[in-house]
Amino acid sequence: MRTSLGALLAIGLAGLQFIAVMVVVFSSHITSERALLDHARGLLSDVGANITEHSKSFLGPARGAAELSARLAQSDVITSENPELLERLLFQQLQVAPQFAGLFLGSEDGDFIYVMRSEGPAPFRSKIITVDNGTRMTDLIWRDDDFTVVEQRQDPDDPYDPRTRPWYEKARAELTTIWTAPYIFFSSQQPGITLASPVLDGGGGIRGVVGVDIEISEISDFLARQRIGKTGRALIIHENGDVIAHPNKEFLKSEDADGTLRFASIGDFEDPIARAAFLQLTAGSTEPVTREAVSQFSYEGESYVSVVKPVVSEKLPWTIAAYAPENDFTEVIKQNRMMNTWIALAVAIVTGVFGLALANYIHKPVRAFAVRSALISQGEIPPSEPLPATYRELERANATLMQQIAARRETEIEYGRTFALSSRGMAQIEAGSGRLLRVNEKFSEITGYSSDELGQMTFQDLVIRPDPSLSQLYGYVGVEDGEFRGEVPCRRKDGETIWTSVNAIMVHNQEGAPLHLVLTMDDITQYRLKEEQISELNKDLTSLSRHNTMGQLAAGLAHELNQPLTAIAQNADTALLTLKQLSLSDPELQEILTEIEEQSLRAGEIIRALRGFIRKDEGVRTMFDLKELVEQTERLVIAEAHAADVTIETDLPPLPPVEAIRIQVAQVLVNLLRNAIESLASNTEGERRVRVAATVAGDKVQVCVEDNGPGVDPNINLFTAFESTKADGMGIGLSICQTIVQTNGGELWHEPAPDGGARFCFDLVAGGIDASDHMASLDGPEQKRSGQSGGSGRRQQNT
Repeated sequence: MRTSLGALLAIGLAGLQFIAVMVVVFSSHITSERALLDHARGLLSDVGANITEHSKSFLGPARGAAELSARLAQSDVITSENPELLERLLFQQLQVAPQFAGLFLGSEDGDFIYVMRSEGPAPFRSKIITVDNGTRMTDLIWRDDDFTVVEQRQDPDDPYDPRTRPWYEKARAELTTIWTAPYIFFSSQQPGITLASPVLDGGGGIRGVVGVDIEISEISDFLARQRIGKTGRALIIHENGDVIAHPNKEFLKSEDADGTLRFASIGDFEDPIARAAFLQLTAGSTEPVTREAVSQFSYEGESYVSVVKPVVSEKLPWTIAAYAPENDFTEVIKQNRMMNTWIALAVAIVTGVFGLALANYIHKPVRAFAVRSALISQGEIPPSEPLPATYRELERANATLMQQIAARRETEIEYGRTFALSSRGMAQIEAGSGRLLRVNEKFSEITGYSSDELGQMTFQDLVIRPDPSLSQLYGYVGVEDGEFRGEVPCRRKDGETIWTSVNAIMVHNQEGAPLHLVLTMDDITQYRLKEEQISELNKDLTSLSRHNTMGQLAAGLAHELNQPLTAIAQNADTALLTLKQLSLSDPELQEILTEIEEQSLRAGEIIRALRGFIRKDEGVRTMFDLKELVEQTERLVIAEAHAADVTIETDLPPLPPVEAIRIQVAQVLVNLLRNAIESLASNTEGERRVRVAATVAGDKVQVCVEDNGPGVDPNINLFTAFESTKADGMGIGLSICQTIVQTNGGELWHEPAPDGGARFCFDLVAGGIDASDHMASLDGPEQKRSGQSGGSGRRQQNT
């Protein structure tokens, strides 16, 4: 039996019609249910916002009252020395703010004034504690609404000290207005909170603390008045997990074993639904709530919707939470669902009949085509009869779409080739996270990672010091042009640090939303190294020029000073000769003239040493007396040694001449002597002593500069450039000295001194005399005392 196409089409259309109607009905139901649930969430959010604002407005006057009282006390408008005036001010503020349970002022002397509400024998009670020379007095005063005393008595056994209370200690420590954690007031057995503000003395200290006690039961009353569906509830949870406000105030209090009342924790709260919904807010179990969170949960098979608001403020770490059953909002729509289903079925049947008629109408061209085919086969009509134009428009649309797809694929292939074959490193980076979406071969070559490895990384993983502008571009936060250009240090896979030139641009879609970043990268490490080398060379040239200038200035100064010193010596000698010829026997005058002659000759020796030190030898090795050079360099540093109270000793036997560049060896000696003097400058105990000794060792002359200072830090690489033990040192002196000695055929080394100091030694090649014969011909070490001609013994100069 063959099936009729028209029957299939009619039944299919009718079925589709029925399904469409049912889909509309159920989608309408789901949409309505979702809309109602969204409305419920919005209602819960609005309730939370209202509670937050109500809490702020309820507690706001307390801050103003406390800070006003603190400013009045700070400016001496009211003081604890005038308790009656202060009591009246607190009394008036208590009358104005019905939510205040009490106001008080405690001072650093232990004085305390507290005005609170009372249940009898008068509506207000004042507690005034005064401490005078160690004598403590406590007065209790009951007043009516007109500030008239109703009853008054003293309480000598009252031990209350405001300075030991948590609110006082916290305000004194933070020096700002503070809120305490909520607690159950001892007197009224009602939940409350205390706000305290310090009274400063103008010098950074504190004179006292003003505070306000607030009963927060009214917040629970406000929660009870909120209507959230039929059975929804709202509550306030402190950051420690205590429930401090709830429509049922009896749930708030919990009694400890010792009879003390406290707030009930959300973990043992008597509202089981609230406990199931908000147990995760217990202190320490989760992160603080920073933004509104709406969620759904189930309790005993029933679904609920809940909302958790962010904390009220940093000072009031309270979380507003609310819940309501979903049935409170969707019960009606669920009842209507069955009725709508039957209605939809009836509508489907009716529309199905019309669908059959429509199917017949739609099937008519197909039937006509079948009749036409039959007629052609019977030869009743020619084949040239035009075909029905049923699918021509669809074919045109399909052809157009295929053209667009082909053009797009061609563009993508072209871009892909450009990306892959680019001579610069290129990458696509995900906006917001910085994840590398795609990289080309050059990018992998620069970073050392494969494309698969880079696909698991972010660009931040490659950067050593992220540029704030580039990091800002990742998140697309505050970026107007969406571009970055700069030099960024990166770390390759092998650990090598490279410098890269990075250009990045944000690509957006038609709506302006960021899609990804296109980044290009070039390795500019060698370029940076060349720049640094050029910069260092410029510094060295500048330093060399400065040193040459100073050398010329010193040479000119030495030449000019030598002439007047010679004249002074000659005049002093002439004066002594004249005294002898005149037969004048004034010993004191002769001693003065002799000393003038000696000191002028000594100054001349220093000048000659300076000229010898700075004279140009053009880098030519010569034979010179090392002992004489040591004496000259000693004269150059004698002033520095004198300023540092350092004694310089020398042990210089007759030495063979050495072959080296004289000025360079002098530079090494001066540097070692100055280092020794500077190391002894921080030595505050004992004698400060530097010893210079020279010996002949084989075919070399060895010179050692030794001090009794603190020694050398073992963590310092002494002969490495830019390593220094001085706070202002450049760390190149010893490195240069080592190079100089090695250039002159010797070695420079360091070894610990026997008495704990530092000892630096170097050797030079002796020239012209066999070392063994020379040592055999010596009767013993010849020593010379600094500053004197002739004499023997150990050389010592106190400076």
